[in-house]
Order: sequence, then structure tokens, then C-alpha cells
Amino acid sequence: MSWAERAADRSPSVQRSRSRSMRQMKVIVAAAKRLIAQKGTSFTTQELVKEAGVAMQTFYRHFEGKDQLLMAVIEEMVTDQAVRYEQDARDLPDPVARLRRHILSVLGSLDASGDESTGPRFITAEHWRLHQLYPEEMAQATQPFADLVAREIRAARDAGLLAPQDVERDAALVARLVMSVYHHYAFAAAPEPAEVIADHLWAFCLAGLGGDLGGGRPARPVRRPPSS
Repeated sequence: MSWAERAADRSPSVQRSRSRSMRQMKVIVAAAKRLIAQKGTSFTTQELVKEAGVAMQTFYRHFEGKDQLLMAVIEEMVTDQAVRYEQDARDLPDPVARLRRHILSVLGSLDASGDESTGPRFITAEHWRLHQLYPEEMAQATQPFADLVAREIRAARDAGLLAPQDVERDAALVARLVMSVYHHYAFAAAPEPAEVIADHLWAFCLAGLGGDLGGGRPARPVRRPPSS
């Protein structure tokens, strides 16, 4: 950041404006989530601003268009879910057990019923459409879950419980695999309960990360990072 940008950030008026903008964006995104639960993505911008209680120019001040809004919705949903997964697993001292809990939680959400069932199908349909148009933005939108996976893999490696080849790359692959299975069963009929599919996926990921396959030791030697 330049000195001018740093100075502007310290300005009380700039901070108040930024705070107001953040509140407005959150109101708009919350309204979009309510409309998505009611009618999917078929809502119009006119319906959105009415639901949010803001002027049309306020919407366009913060979002270039509906696609940018939908990306914000997806990013908020993924971020909120990652935070919730981390909180739900905080009672587990073992990072491998926490990682398993996270993966099972993702696929467990496929069993949602009622309005919540809109979530998996909305994320799946819009993720791939938007990814073709805005690949970098969508990669950023889904990064919070990959970051959560990376934290657990790193902790498990440091504890000698997993032997990843490369933490960041392995975490990205695990996150994409989990996401792909999630996307598939958001629409396809599952041949078995979601928890069975999740357990099989977890076993596959655990083996790929060099985890304990039942013999009481990692599937491959743990490569500890060099001491500094």
C-alpha cells in the first residue's frame, strides 16, 4: 500500500465509510440468501433491492452485477461452514480426528431437508457456471475450506500422525476431491447413505496422506520439516 492509502485507512471518515459499506454488503448478501432459499437464483435485482431494503444504486455501488453477488454469497457460505466445522471439532485434540470430522460434516450436509436443501444444489450449479467465467474469484471463494484442511494436515504432520508429500498441495487436492463428491451427490441419487460415502472418502484421503491404515503406523514414513 502507498503512503496515501495508509493515510486514508487511518482517516476516521474513511473507516466510517468502510464500516457502512460492509454493513450494506452484508444486508444485500443476506437478502440474496433468503431469495435463493425461496426461488433459487431466478430472482431479479429489483426483487433483491426490495428484499434488502436498499436503493438500486446502493446495490451497484458494491456489486458489478448479479454474478458478483452470487460469488459473494458462495464465499460467505463456504467461510461460515469452515468456521462452523472448526468450532464443532474443537473438542477433539487429535488433528486427524478433526480432519475426519470436517470431511464427514461436508458430506453430511447433503442430507439437509426443506429450504436447506437449496444449499448443495445452489453451490454446485453456480460454482461451475461461475468458475468458467471467474476462475480466480471462485478459487478465492472456496479457499477457506482448503485452508482449514491445510491447518489440520500440518498439525497432524507435526505430531507424526500423517506424512503428506506437500501440505498445501495435498490440502488443495483433498478439498477439491471432497468438493467434487459433494457436487456429484448434490444432484445424483446416492446408492448408499451419505455417512457411508463420507467414511469411504475419508479412508481414501487418509491413505493418500500417509495416515494410519490399521497397523498402528502411518502408511509411509513421516517426513518432519527441518528444524530451524
